[in-house]
Amino acid sequence: MIARVWRGATRAEDADRYAAYVETTGLESARALPGNRGTLILRRVDGDRAEFETIILFDSLGDIHAFAGDDIETAVFYPEDDEYLVDRDMVVRHFEVDVHVGS
Repeated sequence: MIARVWRGATRAEDADRYAAYVETTGLESARALPGNRGTLILRRVDGDRAEFETIILFDSLGDIHAFAGDDIETAVFYPEDDEYLVDRDMVVRHFEVDVHVGS
């Protein structure tokens, strides 16, 4: 399994609206694709900013192409992202997922 990880930030007062927006754009569309294993959105408010990390899980790098296109290292953005984001990574990172479950 591969985790696709992206980071961005909004103004703190926009955090709830942005989280809902990400859910109805990128995360819903990713979960609808073959090979998707789920999504996570991490949020942390720090002063006047809210930091976000999205993690989208796919079976393989090949499955990510259906979501990201030919250049899977480039972040995917949606029309209203410019309204919310005050900082963003333009590239994403991919990690092999190594799961260990405690006893």
